[in-house]
Amino acid sequence: MTPPGSVLIVGASAAGLSTAEALRRQGYEGRLTLLDAEPHLPYDRPPLSKQVLAGAWEPARAQLRGQAQLEALNAEFVRGEPAVALDTAAREVHTATGRALRADTVVIATGLTSCRLPGQDGLAGVHTLRGLDDALTLRTHLIAARRLVVVGEGVLGGEVAATARGMGLDVTLVGLGTAILAEQLGDPAAALLTRTHAERGVALRLGVAVEELIGADGRVTGVRLATGEVLPADAVVVAIGSRPVTGWLAGSGLSLGDGVECDSRCLAAEGVYAVGDVASWQHEGLGRRLRLENRTNATEQAQVVAANVLGADRAYTPIPYFWTDQYDIKIQAHGLPSAAAEVSIAEGDLEQRRFAAVYRENGQVTGVLGWNMPKQARVLRQQSLGTGQGARPVTTAPKG
Repeated sequence: MTPPGSVLIVGASAAGLSTAEALRRQGYEGRLTLLDAEPHLPYDRPPLSKQVLAGAWEPARAQLRGQAQLEALNAEFVRGEPAVALDTAAREVHTATGRALRADTVVIATGLTSCRLPGQDGLAGVHTLRGLDDALTLRTHLIAARRLVVVGEGVLGGEVAATARGMGLDVTLVGLGTAILAEQLGDPAAALLTRTHAERGVALRLGVAVEELIGADGRVTGVRLATGEVLPADAVVVAIGSRPVTGWLAGSGLSLGDGVECDSRCLAAEGVYAVGDVASWQHEGLGRRLRLENRTNATEQAQVVAANVLGADRAYTPIPYFWTDQYDIKIQAHGLPSAAAEVSIAEGDLEQRRFAAVYRENGQVTGVLGWNMPKQARVLRQQSLGTGQGARPVTTAPKG
């Protein structure tokens, strides 16, 4: 297969930039263009809810590459221009300013957008956290605030709550689940994480829905729960999930389910690929369609997409992985741990809050989790994912 003469990557965050770098590293010398809706240099998102929000990092430290490194890519960066349409047959992308960019190959890397609560757009002081500007605006508000309500008990909600407590705010976390990260971690890790937040001073309202946001003079003043309780708030962070940015692809002919649907090679249509958070692809190893929202997947998938753009025929079959840092806790999850799995401790001790666990469903190992045990979790992933030998059953988290 002859390499394409030109490649257009729509989205220049971790997945898009990693694809561009992988193309050059694998010898691609053709015309390379990166189109991005944001005006900033490419930056990393995981630090936004932690180091950047806390003020421990200046925004520039979150940049993925310096100016010199970007220039060395010999690529054209078109910043601050959202894509609004794709002509799949012509492989032509139209932008909000009326530009039309055409290439032999198009790679879609438009990522996610935050889900929102009804009525939040009409109230000042209600935030979502997806981009750098979101983090900086939220930090400015939290410095002046005293009471924060976080809506959402997932990874982002937990991280924001932990960071805000470190900043000295009174924090209440609200969520529909019975524990923080319950769906991703199951017992006992989710129960232990939830208790840790409570011990650090976070007030928890779990298993309850938000009925409405309350405001006065255009600014949020509280959150009303379905139970009738009103939580006073100077600021609210809505962290109820994200959805793939695919609206601009309506009418393109691409299959848009939970993201851009691709085959096992991350190919969505002839000459059109998807990568990162927006890509839903057929995982041959798991025998199912998968879409992953994490930093590691963005860079790993980019390597395979770049290779396939250049003529390889590689299926993308990763072991899924994500991590979260909250307080002094580093949780690393390999595979697909879930609330439905039976959990066993392979190393360490729950009471010491340092352990590695194995997850099984129907007798098969489906995941490995490390709680402040990164090295042991990696070793256990290599040795046990698929065997799970040497673990002992645990059904509940320790008390105290």
